[in-house]
Amino acid sequence: MTAKPAGLLGERYRLKELIGSGGMASVYRAADERLGREVAIKVFHTSAIDQGDIARQQAETNVLASLNHHSLVTLLDVGVHRASSDRRQIYLVMELVDGVDLRERLLQGAISARHIAQIGYDLAEGLEYIHGRGVVHRDIKPANILLAQYSTQLRTRAKLTDFGIALYPSSERLTDDGMTSGTAAYLSPEQAKGEDVGPPSDVYSLGLVLLECFTREVEFQGQPVPAALARLLRDPVIPESLAPPWRDLLVSMLMREPELRPPVGEVVLAIRQTVIAETGRHRADETRPFSTDEVARMSEVHRLDILDTPADGAFDRIAALAARIFGVPIAIVSIVDHDRIWFKSHHGLDLEQIPRDPGLCASAIMSDVPWVVEDARTDPRALANPLVAGEFGLQFYAGVPLTTRDGHNLGTLCVLDFEPRTVTPDEITTLEDLASVVMNELELRLESRRAAP
Repeated sequence: MTAKPAGLLGERYRLKELIGSGGMASVYRAADERLGREVAIKVFHTSAIDQGDIARQQAETNVLASLNHHSLVTLLDVGVHRASSDRRQIYLVMELVDGVDLRERLLQGAISARHIAQIGYDLAEGLEYIHGRGVVHRDIKPANILLAQYSTQLRTRAKLTDFGIALYPSSERLTDDGMTSGTAAYLSPEQAKGEDVGPPSDVYSLGLVLLECFTREVEFQGQPVPAALARLLRDPVIPESLAPPWRDLLVSMLMREPELRPPVGEVVLAIRQTVIAETGRHRADETRPFSTDEVARMSEVHRLDILDTPADGAFDRIAALAARIFGVPIAIVSIVDHDRIWFKSHHGLDLEQIPRDPGLCASAIMSDVPWVVEDARTDPRALANPLVAGEFGLQFYAGVPLTTRDGHNLGTLCVLDFEPRTVTPDEITTLEDLASVVMNELELRLESRRAAP
């Protein structure tokens, strides 16, 4: 490793402590004395002028400068430091991400399925972005994934870094003939064979990273050459204990043939649904176990005495807020009776009740996680529903249960649209928070009635 450059870089950056070091460069925490902020600076190791090194360093600069996405580490500046009369060092100034990389996090202990889903969602979105711009990362591994904690109130965000061997498919290789770029343990089969790679290679490497998050073991261990060749001889071992959606997704991402792997856009959609399910399951785990006992559920409906109460302005405001947040025409606070679904608030819909059978809310309360139908025209759960196939023309539904302290689902807070939509995990979390406000209000009103003389 080359010694830390002395003085100010570019007459404004003062290097502090070393954050990390690799074969080509070292990364330092630094102070931007012009703007008074902390940054991360990647300084490529000094060497005599070498056209190959210059090409590699310039490639990373060009790639990073063209990208701007919340799942990627942002490039702020670039410069050249004169180490001596015949030696130069290119340096990259990047946002400073406070937190550990995924490799360090895995050494600290197990990661929950919910957190793995969030990490995977961020990374898949980042890959979808760069693939859409013709860039293939080619070195997806835990050490190149930073976990940023921007606030104690927000979840950790995963950010992809180190585009040192990324390239545009139309550009020339930056490695010598016959050499394979990337880290041996996370290479795709086509990388291991020294073939040209495209976006499916990143999908495969991401699959290995997600698998390692669950097992906390590197799937293809050992010396570089045997580790690289191992994936040509066998498929990764996916634990039987994983939930079926995770098993199906990882099997598809880790197919040896690139053309059989899903496009990264499909990976984004699959992991989004997993995040929604895991978030709902996490919320349910924080309360009492979910109950599917219909008799007990109806007892709770009657205990709260809400079936025959008049329309409620407070619930109307919550429904209107949900509609504005999602940008949809309809939002409903529903209570599911034994044969009817009562709309205690129905923003954008002049209807107070419907039979229970066709109502999607009746299906939503049977689950302990959010129930989301992003495109009812293709979703087998809703395809034949009369609200979808009939004149009403429903195409999108997202509902979260109104759950009592004893784990009984009384109804839902749901949003509807006549066009297909996608939802983010953060939007579902907001809908759950609003549903909690509804339930708190119901419980408070019951206590007030009991306390009244």
